[in-house]
Amino acid sequence: MSKKVLILSTSPRRNSNSEALAASFAAGAAEAGHAVETICLRDKELRFCRGCFACQKTGKCVIRDDMQQIVPKMEAADVLVFATPIYYYEMSGQMKTLLDRGNPLFVADYAFRDVYFLASAAEDEPGVPARAVSGLEGWIECFPKARLAGTVFGGGVTESGEMKDHPEKLRAAYELGKAL
Repeated sequence: MSKKVLILSTSPRRNSNSEALAASFAAGAAEAGHAVETICLRDKELRFCRGCFACQKTGKCVIRDDMQQIVPKMEAADVLVFATPIYYYEMSGQMKTLLDRGNPLFVADYAFRDVYFLASAAEDEPGVPARAVSGLEGWIECFPKARLAGTVFGGGVTESGEMKDHPEKLRAAYELGKAL
């Protein structure tokens, strides 16, 4: 059965390493017959959540920016995929802002069940993405029908494009997408 897959790439850099993982995941998911859309936040205007909770009453955020188009896509997707660089052992600020601004989903009849996490970092130790994964898990806990379904971490990359030197990580992301 074909699923709607929404990939949210949160790196501020073009041709970033986390974006390379996202592209591999997308290729695997598309090959498996799923409908895949990728949104890159670097091209979007996202302001910080105001904490006003108006969205909890209306289902819509009062801030007029690109989240007006992103939240409905998140709500309709069967699968959400977050791709981020790891900065200071945590998800990018862009990803955290995206998660906070997803607050209208809390009262929505969201479709997503499986959530995936793809990350890259300069450091390559296994525990590097732990805090970022934990932050995403905290967000997922607010959505009882959803679960963290898989992660891929590609460490040891600093400059844009270096992920190509780690084909095993790109393959892992591809296989994760293909297995949806």
